[in-house]
Amino acid sequence: MSEYNLEDKKLDVKNLAQDAISDENLFKELLSGVKSKDNTIRSNSFQALLIVSKDEPEFLYPEWDYFHDLLLSTNNYHKYIAIYILANLTQADDKDKFSEIFDDYFGILAGEKVMNASHVALNSPTIIKNKPELQSKIIGLLLDIENIHQGKQKELVKAYVIEALMKIYPDAQDKDKIREFVKSQLESSSPKTRDMASCFLDRC
Repeated sequence: MSEYNLEDKKLDVKNLAQDAISDENLFKELLSGVKSKDNTIRSNSFQALLIVSKDEPEFLYPEWDYFHDLLLSTNNYHKYIAIYILANLTQADDKDKFSEIFDDYFGILAGEKVMNASHVALNSPTIIKNKPELQSKIIGLLLDIENIHQGKQKELVKAYVIEALMKIYPDAQDKDKIREFVKSQLESSSPKTRDMASCFLDRC
C-alpha cells in the first residue's frame, strides 16, 4: 500500500499524480481505483490519472486498451472516466489507435444518456486539436446531433454541442454550417441551449 489514503476527500491529487509516475504500485492502485464503488476513491484516482493524461500522456498511453474497456462498460461512471482519459491520450497516439475506436467513442452520442453524450461532445475539441484530420468528420456528427442522439433530453445535449463548437470554431473549416446550426438553436426548448447559442453568436 502507498502512503496515500485514497479515501481522503482532501487528498492532493496533483502530488498523487506526480508520485504515481515514479511509483508503479501507486500507479496500479490508481488504475484499480477508477473502478472502485467508493466515490472518493474513484474520484481521487480519476482526478490524478486525468492530470497524468494531460501532462504525461506518453506515460499513460500503454494503458489505452484498459480505458477502451472502460469506455465499453455498462457502468456510466466508467464511461465518463474513459471519455476524458482517451481524449487526452490522443496527444500521444502515434499508433493511431483512436481510429480503431472512433465509432465506439462517438457512438456514445447516439445513446440515451445525457451525461455520456454531453461529455463526448465536450471532449471533441481536444480530439480535433490532437487529430486535426478528424475535424470535418467530428463536426459533422456534432451538427447532426438532432438525428443522432436518442435520449429524451436531446435539446439539452445541444447546449454542450454548442459549447464544444465554440472552441472548435476559430480553426474550423465549416464555419458557415456551424453558425447555421447555432442560429437554429435560438428557438430551442432548452433555456440552457438558447443561452449557449446566444453566447456563441456574441463571441464568434
